[in-house]
Amino acid sequence: MIEPRHLRVLHAVMKAGSFTAAARELRCTQPAVSQQIKALEKSVGTPLLARSGRDAHLTEAGEVLARHATSILARLSAAEEEIAAIAGLHAGCVRLVSFLSGTSTVIPPALAALRAERPEVEVTLSEATPPRAIAMLRNGDCDIALAFRYPELPGATPGAPGAHPEDPGTEEEEDADWDGLAAHPLLTDRLVGLLPEGHHLAGAGKLELADLAGETWILGCASCRRHVVKVCESTGFTPRMDLTTDDYPTVIGLVGAGMGVSVLPELALSSLPSGTVRLVPIVPTIQREVVALTLPAYESVPAVRLMLQHLKSAARLAGQALDGTSLPPR
Repeated sequence: MIEPRHLRVLHAVMKAGSFTAAARELRCTQPAVSQQIKALEKSVGTPLLARSGRDAHLTEAGEVLARHATSILARLSAAEEEIAAIAGLHAGCVRLVSFLSGTSTVIPPALAALRAERPEVEVTLSEATPPRAIAMLRNGDCDIALAFRYPELPGATPGAPGAHPEDPGTEEEEDADWDGLAAHPLLTDRLVGLLPEGHHLAGAGKLELADLAGETWILGCASCRRHVVKVCESTGFTPRMDLTTDDYPTVIGLVGAGMGVSVLPELALSSLPSGTVRLVPIVPTIQREVVALTLPAYESVPAVRLMLQHLKSAARLAGQALDGTSLPPR
């Protein structure tokens, strides 16, 4: 019989890559990890790990069991959390992961509201791009992942980079698949043009991307960057990108210094300094769908369910704040 504690040890070794590293993660000794793996191998009747020096590699049977272990442990964790909350043993915890602009806008008011209502609930927060965040969710490393994706471009095939802007065949694109996950819509976030104050188009009421075809571009995170490039190419030009950075304030600073133009999501502009750049609406509108993703098994966990409620409330407020900017209404 396969015991859950053995599966947890196998999962830890799979993630850590060695018995010693897994022991540190599990806060036990290396011999204890080795004994647990031996007991598991005895239960299934075949070797699961092959050791090479200090490293440990899954055998074919180990890969099969590890793949199922991830799902099994996620469901067990959800069941334990829900039962414990019902029994009043503890208030639970929520592990959040979010992309940068979501972390700085939607997350703070949601966490503040949760703490005000249930201060005993523990929350951890980390940042990751949507592909990485979704991989973490599937691997059981977080409970809720804030992510986004853009609608498919005309002519894009389902699952192609238009659905999620990653190059074909990359690991990130595969990890970005939302199939089997519970998606809770939060808001739609449109892209806005950023121009230096002295730019000859800074006073325009609206811009088409083709109006900026001859400009030097400064673009942000890889997901938005790839989508903007694909949209530009669909209009007949490839933007010249001299500078790229995942740090939105750096993009804004570079545009303000006259180093080029940019297109960024409105969420990334929530703390835009005044008098440095000019925001101009892009037509036709380009927007991304922002959601909170979780595993279906986690939706019934009280702490996760409450966190989702506060994320939705915070997103509504963020959406209202975006609609109240000087840009034309959505």
